[in-house]
Amino acid sequence: MEGNRGSSQRCDLLQKIREFTRAIVQDLSIGRSPIVLIDRFRIHCTNPHANCCCSSVLPNGKEILTLQRENHVHRLDVLLRVLLIVQQLLQENRHGSKRDIYYMHPSVFSEQSVVDRAINDICILMQCSRHNLNVVSVGNGLVMGWIRFLEGGRKFDCINRPNTAHPIPVQVEEVKDIVSVADYILVVEKESGKRLSRYPHQKQMAYDAKQLRCPEVCWLGVFPSDSEKYCLPQQCFLPLTAEDKKKAEAMLNRCYLQREVPRWRLELELMLQRGVKFEIEALSVHSLSFLSKEYITSKIQGGVHI
Repeated sequence: MEGNRGSSQRCDLLQKIREFTRAIVQDLSIGRSPIVLIDRFRIHCTNPHANCCCSSVLPNGKEILTLQRENHVHRLDVLLRVLLIVQQLLQENRHGSKRDIYYMHPSVFSEQSVVDRAINDICILMQCSRHNLNVVSVGNGLVMGWIRFLEGGRKFDCINRPNTAHPIPVQVEEVKDIVSVADYILVVEKESGKRLSRYPHQKQMAYDAKQLRCPEVCWLGVFPSDSEKYCLPQQCFLPLTAEDKKKAEAMLNRCYLQREVPRWRLELELMLQRGVKFEIEALSVHSLSFLSKEYITSKIQGGVHI
């Protein structure tokens, strides 16, 4: 049944791709500049006092791409090149990474973010998620603990080797038969912030927020208020940069912050008021094992999270 559904989705996508490219070719054949309309999305408004219900499901205006604008010509060229690669992946029922696609035409794409933006544009145009295009990210995460699952015929048995880290599958839609006796999942985010800060089009990911969001996730720490609770010395603090302040103030203006996570707002306001920040590793000032054996353990056992 799952195989039939996947085959049907591929056929539908291939039909949409053919119709899209046919419309562009027809416009060019009669000397008319093609116009591509791409929905814009956002996950929040900028009124912190709004009694609204912002949704990423509904578009917030449209972006118009046309060959009459020089900066759009290259973007459309990239979009069509990536679309051709996606079409081939779907036709052959193969998967490729975003990095694989970049190296197909590195001189044209110039950098990875150009390909990432084209893939997002295609997802919006075709009204699908990236995994529907058979495009995967480069796997660089690890999982360990009390869990066992299957992915594409491969068995990931972390239960029998709970202290061994296994690579997180990139084709998450194919993960099935999950067995776990864990009480909670601890997500350690160390690299994602670095990647996102270099990626200028992450706001366009809002179109796929309904697939990506995890409303049950909680912020375990570290909180700005932890600096007093755990008596961090002054040498652990770093002054907030102008960019830090700009980002924090922009977050405070998001409509959902007061409505859904007011304690996040309080922590951000406290950080701005003090004008300093610190990294979670600063807690190691007490001892090298303080972070893992005391801080995280006490937070989980005490339910101290936001």
